[in-house]
Amino acid sequence: MSQTTADPSVSCAPAAPRRRLWRLDTLWLSTPGLIYLAVLLLLPAGALILLSFRDPATGAFDLSVYRNLFAAGVYVKTLVNTFVISLQVTGVCVLIGFPIAVWLAGMSERRRRMAMWLVLLPFWVSPLLKNFAWIVLLARKGIVAQILNGLGMEGGLDLLYGRGAVVFGMAHAMLPIAILTMLPTMLAIDTRLQPAAMTLGASRGQAFWRIFLPLSMPGVTAAGLLIFVMGLGFFITPALLGSPRETVLGQTLITQVQKLFNMRLAGALATLLLVVTLLTIALYDRVFGMSSVSGQGAGKSHHGRLSARVGNALISLCAQVTDAAARVLPTRLSRWSLTIFVWIILFVLIVPVIAFPPMAFNSASFLEFPPTSFSLKWFEAYLTSAQWTGATVRSAVIALAVGALSTLIAGVAAYGMARSRSKLNGLVFLAFLLPMIVPNIVIAVALFYVFAQIGLIATDLGIALGHTLTALPIVFVILLTTFRSMDWRLLQAAATLGASRWQQIRMILLPLVKGGTIAGFLFGVLHSFEELTIAIFVGAGVKQTLPKQMWDDILLSIQPTLAAASVFVIFVVTILFVIAEKCRPR
Repeated sequence: MSQTTADPSVSCAPAAPRRRLWRLDTLWLSTPGLIYLAVLLLLPAGALILLSFRDPATGAFDLSVYRNLFAAGVYVKTLVNTFVISLQVTGVCVLIGFPIAVWLAGMSERRRRMAMWLVLLPFWVSPLLKNFAWIVLLARKGIVAQILNGLGMEGGLDLLYGRGAVVFGMAHAMLPIAILTMLPTMLAIDTRLQPAAMTLGASRGQAFWRIFLPLSMPGVTAAGLLIFVMGLGFFITPALLGSPRETVLGQTLITQVQKLFNMRLAGALATLLLVVTLLTIALYDRVFGMSSVSGQGAGKSHHGRLSARVGNALISLCAQVTDAAARVLPTRLSRWSLTIFVWIILFVLIVPVIAFPPMAFNSASFLEFPPTSFSLKWFEAYLTSAQWTGATVRSAVIALAVGALSTLIAGVAAYGMARSRSKLNGLVFLAFLLPMIVPNIVIAVALFYVFAQIGLIATDLGIALGHTLTALPIVFVILLTTFRSMDWRLLQAAATLGASRWQQIRMILLPLVKGGTIAGFLFGVLHSFEELTIAIFVGAGVKQTLPKQMWDDILLSIQPTLAAASVFVIFVVTILFVIAEKCRPR
């Protein structure tokens, strides 16, 4: 008995110092990732901003480029266009995404995961491909126009090249992000609250609007912030589906860098875009609090009594409208209306993905849907073209390198954060999300400016480094979720049974995190394989990735070979997506 009581006393003495040392070690594990972010994000962005404030001849502080920028009305109009379009897309995504998220939250886990595939697959298919499909489907003689003509809406149907097409295309690309952002907050709501309110006399509409809606607002506002910030740097859809009236800052940046090589003006435009983004985030923090982004609560509230009264009045009005509709409509119809609406939206989300294969097998020399004949000649043209196959191989090699590097950097940092309880964890987490917060176009221009000075422009290494930077947030979040879901007591139990540190890692840790690590790697590969913005700037038109080759083909001359290449991309994306979803932690 004396020996039994003596052992714990001996082992407890150095335990606290060892735990403190281990926690200190885990904090240092995020250092490589933070250095990577500082070197490839903060320093290039800072250099680009300083360039816009420096006189190119003397190096002195100078604001002439900003005076010229605001004096030229075209840039002010472009800034306003960017802001308004992003705001419109945010409203559409939140209004349409909210009922879909509600519908998904009410499902069982198994059915929800099946339905989520219809949301996630279009999300991982590049906006470039989806916009290309809409160009064919919404053309004046496309299938949508034919259907509308068959319904009696005859005459010239201009569905493309306008504000409506731009907002529709951007909302279509970003709607899955809104749904994915809102859903976790809704799943965390106690499902017993609404039935409890109804037992106390509240109607179904009152229970929803007064209980479920306020509790889900952190996710809704976070989705609105994310969509708006991403919309500020979005340029693919306005370039393909819009007219000159819908020109946004991203398009102007491409013109200034690639055609005019006016890096100082490009730096000023990028600075404006970054300032608008930061002001939006600051306003969001002022109104809702940044804690609502993580779903931890509503955060700070500075609404005031007037806005609170307006909000309560709107909720009351919505509850009354819902109750009135429930009294008029049959119960079964009111329940099925949400399901019908959701399936219509899911069908629209998936349409561009399933439209490519038929177009690629058409024998005509132009793209049409549905095809009128069958042929494999465009696949043969794709496979025998050195330009297309070279771009495909380059994209695949770069994507594999990006997946490995981002998984290594994010995995080490995620492990360190999961094991640490430091107060600095929140700052480290925010740092790894910076590439998602800063507009992608700003990152690409900043990397172009810095890489041009060190010889990394038009190199595979430069593209891979840029892709790794923008892939870090999603890979980091997946791996952090994986490590946080672990029961670390299993390692301690193995140690008490005599397992060495290497045996604990090989037999306990690695099997438990294997699925999440594979998922993080594959999502990093997917991100790189379809990334366009950095490929446009860092590749400089010399090192063509597959998305860049597609972009050039769409802008210059659309050929059915593009559809064949798109089918290959969708096939690869679908396979990798299915594997990643199977491996991803529940």
